[in-house]
Amino acid sequence: MNTQQLSNNTVTDLYEKTLSLLKNLIATPSFSKSEDKTAIIIEDFFKSHEIPTNRSMNNIWAYNKYYDASKPTILLNSHHDTVKPNTGYTLDPFEPIEKDGKLYGLGSNDAGGPLVSLICAFLYFYEKENLNYNIIITATAEEEISGVNGVESIYKQLGKIDFAIVGEPTEMNLAIAEKGLLVLDCEASGTSSHAAHPNDDNAILNAVKDIHWFTQYKFDKVSPILGEVKMTPTIINSGSQHNVVPNSCSFTVDVRTNELYSNEEVYHLVQENVNSKVTARSLRLNSSSIPMDHPYVKAGLAIGRTYYGSPTSSDQAVIPCPSLKMGPGLSTRSHSSDEFIYLDEIKEAIQIHISILTQIL
Repeated sequence: MNTQQLSNNTVTDLYEKTLSLLKNLIATPSFSKSEDKTAIIIEDFFKSHEIPTNRSMNNIWAYNKYYDASKPTILLNSHHDTVKPNTGYTLDPFEPIEKDGKLYGLGSNDAGGPLVSLICAFLYFYEKENLNYNIIITATAEEEISGVNGVESIYKQLGKIDFAIVGEPTEMNLAIAEKGLLVLDCEASGTSSHAAHPNDDNAILNAVKDIHWFTQYKFDKVSPILGEVKMTPTIINSGSQHNVVPNSCSFTVDVRTNELYSNEEVYHLVQENVNSKVTARSLRLNSSSIPMDHPYVKAGLAIGRTYYGSPTSSDQAVIPCPSLKMGPGLSTRSHSSDEFIYLDEIKEAIQIHISILTQIL
């Protein structure tokens, strides 16, 4: 089945079922760690469709009606937490506004649209018998802060997962690999003194030497999909007054790893090459990917979708099975002022998700 063969009535029915859900999610603040109210909304939505759900903290999940533990399983996952609205908003971030074919509101693009389109796909297959795969839908928390109480906390409760589709804005193309995230807090040391006197041990200058290394170092292994490991200094802090040479300078480096290096490998390499004390905030968020010859990838390419490697992180980083990112919307709209998603993007996403899944289910 291609996108044209899925009836317009079916898509419209699924779309209308979940549009009100998306509007309710937008209208309900759900900042990371405070997603309890949207969790209830999602539970009630499934209850209204007579679908049993499970809940742990603010994570909701459900199984297809004829779930069979002997079969392989597909995980459909997206998040219902949001960042806080930035100061550039001109619209009420919690008022879902339809205008010019767009739906405005905080979380509409990241990741309300991707979440409800996956829910539509789950509804479509929920009561179908004799599928080749089970389907589990998860609506999870704390994605925006890479928190430990999101999908990572429930993964082992779900049963064996063979691969996952993570709902994020990708314009419904296949993000078959994603860079990992490693945040390094660094501290360069020096010797305090009066600024008027000679001092060859200035902590700021010592930090600059290491920062220069971060910006110039080239890793040997370059991914054909994700490119190079990228290290970017993003914060620096030192000193208390103009006439005192500081004995400490702290700085932070944002590292985006490719699938050819683990975060731990990169961390140890950095420690071997800089003089600053380096502390990793976490080693959990590794790069993730799915093989190009995976049946789902081949099915997506067969209906004309493209593939790419994503520089941004998501729940993929803590899902240990093969996975890809896919969903309606545009990544650059995420966390922006007056965030929006096109309504037609959601409709198209429902068609595409079902079309691809039908080929393998």
